[in-house]
Amino acid sequence: MCIDGKKRIDYILVYKKSSPLVEKRVTFERNLRAEGLMLEKEPSLTNTDIMFVKIHAPWDTLCKYAEQMNIRMPFRFMSNIHNSWLPRNPMKLDKEALPDLEETDCYTAPFSRARMHHFTINNRHTFFSNSTRSRIVHHVLQRTKYEDGKSKMGINRLLGNGTYEAAFPPHEGGYKSRHPIKTHGAQNHRHLLYERWARWGMWYKYQPLDLIRRYFGEKIGLYFAWLGWYTGMLIPAALVGLLVFLYGFLTMDTSQVSKEICETINLFSTVFLEFWKRRRAELTYDWDLIDWEEEEENLRPQFEAKYSRLERVNPISGKPEPFQPFTDKLSRLMVSVSGIFFMISLVLTAVFAVVVFRLIAMEKFASFDWEFVKKNWQFATSGTGVCINFMIIMSLNVVYEKVAYLLTNLEHPRTESEWENSFALKMFLFQFVNLNSSTFYIAFFLGRFAGRPGKYNKLFNRWRLEECHPSGCLIDLCLQMGVIMVLKQIWNNFMELGYPLLQNWWSRRKIKQTEREERTRGGQNVENKVQLPQWDKDWNLQPMNAHGLVDEYLEMVLQFGFTTIFVAAFPLAPLLALLNNIIEIRLDAYKFVTQWRRPMPARATDIGIWYGILEGIGVLAVITNAFVIAITSDYIPRFVYAFRYGPCVDKEYHHEKCLQGYMNSSLSVFDMGVRWNVSEEQSRYCRYRDYRASPWSPVPYDFTLQFWHVLAARLAFIIVFEHLVFGIKSFIAYLIPDMPKSLCDRMRREKYLMQEMMYEAELEHLQKERKKNGRRYHHEWP
Repeated sequence: MCIDGKKRIDYILVYKKSSPLVEKRVTFERNLRAEGLMLEKEPSLTNTDIMFVKIHAPWDTLCKYAEQMNIRMPFRFMSNIHNSWLPRNPMKLDKEALPDLEETDCYTAPFSRARMHHFTINNRHTFFSNSTRSRIVHHVLQRTKYEDGKSKMGINRLLGNGTYEAAFPPHEGGYKSRHPIKTHGAQNHRHLLYERWARWGMWYKYQPLDLIRRYFGEKIGLYFAWLGWYTGMLIPAALVGLLVFLYGFLTMDTSQVSKEICETINLFSTVFLEFWKRRRAELTYDWDLIDWEEEEENLRPQFEAKYSRLERVNPISGKPEPFQPFTDKLSRLMVSVSGIFFMISLVLTAVFAVVVFRLIAMEKFASFDWEFVKKNWQFATSGTGVCINFMIIMSLNVVYEKVAYLLTNLEHPRTESEWENSFALKMFLFQFVNLNSSTFYIAFFLGRFAGRPGKYNKLFNRWRLEECHPSGCLIDLCLQMGVIMVLKQIWNNFMELGYPLLQNWWSRRKIKQTEREERTRGGQNVENKVQLPQWDKDWNLQPMNAHGLVDEYLEMVLQFGFTTIFVAAFPLAPLLALLNNIIEIRLDAYKFVTQWRRPMPARATDIGIWYGILEGIGVLAVITNAFVIAITSDYIPRFVYAFRYGPCVDKEYHHEKCLQGYMNSSLSVFDMGVRWNVSEEQSRYCRYRDYRASPWSPVPYDFTLQFWHVLAARLAFIIVFEHLVFGIKSFIAYLIPDMPKSLCDRMRREKYLMQEMMYEAELEHLQKERKKNGRRYHHEWP
């Protein structure tokens, strides 16, 4: 039996010849053949200890399991009623460039062998897509026994105990061709994805989501759909932020217009999430996920091994299975939560260490010999503090990943999806606190407890607490966010592309060295190159990371938080995020198509736990920006001065005139007790930013009435701002329905056609039965 060249290879299993677990492997493969799969073995050309098991699913087996898995397949083409008169959009891909995506214009129904003639089967070899074929084979692999027993089944357990080294669907071929795709067409879907998606020249084009979904599955397709949608929604926010930045830079003034414009970006998260729900509804319909429910997942091998002696009846399947007692689950959860709080306290300790460093650096830079540094000691302190903080952040991220992995395994989650959600939540909490704790310190604590001249507060009675720059704390906050955001994006992009490239280069180098040695021993000409089969090439690629899409989502969700939480202080954040994401999409595309083994095509209806995290970030963004505008910026003090203490009180308001004298009003007087010259009385006094009484008042250095007015106005602004924005967010969510009306009509139309198809099939069945019974009656009549 020869599979390659004649029959399609749907899955690859890899094992070592030296593995002692031969009996389990033999039993497993014998049971796979009994399930209808075809297997063939072939040794590796690059490693003598590696053996490949190539798996092919015949037509009858595919039909059998497609019916069991309730897979929806096309049965009727849609009528195209949306002919547009608009000119061709240069961002879209030509239909001619994606010739294999005609099935997206079809109505679909759950596959049934009894009604097979109703489905659009032009070619049996292409009726089931590659991702569907791989998913069916994976379904069989997960449910085939390797030993006699209730739970002795599944490829995951065999991978865990070392019976097999790897299991993956193969790539369809090479991703490059000697001939141009425009003249000779695409060799395969992988080549098409590379040319129309992963190449850098496609950065301004829309992503071919249907082709991505066909090749990698719905779960990865939804990730790239979400990433593309998020990137597109960043465009208006980036334009507004850029205008705000340019206005502030050109005017060199703390005009309130810029801050008021910044407030509009706070609604970005709500609009993004609401429109994403609509886009997600369209994709789930087009990809036949509307009525799909996640299958009952298999238990994790670690869970079964731990609780194999404790059983109860599964309420869904009705079969006995291991379970985790509530007391054990609660105790493990408490240990995990304690570990989370310990790591968060470690983050706060690191932030405190950075604060101490800034205090020491402040003294050193203020007395520096170089006049330029001495003059700009505050910027020098902030800049070095940010760089030190960034190095600590990246170092602790490595520790967090290991701790999160350990704590998640300690909880013993029941299924893989529970494990992934628990791990994702821990990673987000760790890295969010790690990334933003120093930013929160600068925004809300820096300079708040420094004291006043003559009574400065000191840390450990040694270092005077740091104050904000004379222009305000927003400068420090902007510098902190800008440096961390830029450096983190550069580092992440380098690691995402550079690390797989180096690993694959090293693998190819070892392969060439092995081939050279074998040709030398065999007396062959060095020029004769051995063409490696596709499964051997895939084996030498990097596997998709063990955390699945957790790392990909985590990077973007953290960026989303950076983009929304402190946007009032750093309006360029959406622009930087937009530029990064344009690169990120092509980096991820290049990585999936060229550097990684093909992942198992998995199904999903949404982005999972990340949607709830994004909603939480949106709520936090409103609260944080309210505090930034009210406390960190000078918006409220200027407002109070203009309407209560300025020259425009009880007069017509004019922005520029009403703020005359504001700077003098915001400065208090301190008596230094030293008179340098009798004729210069002013030399004994200095000014500092605060609202305190003068030294000659009845209560020297006490807070003035203006201080309490500003404080009351700040608290009132926070309350009004939050209620107003939350009200607008709720109103926007109400105005934007989760599902477009046109999609509802298409769903009703498909339901009607399905009922019609079922009626016709039943009628045809009854007619056949009548004819059959009639012939029998005629034959039996004497």
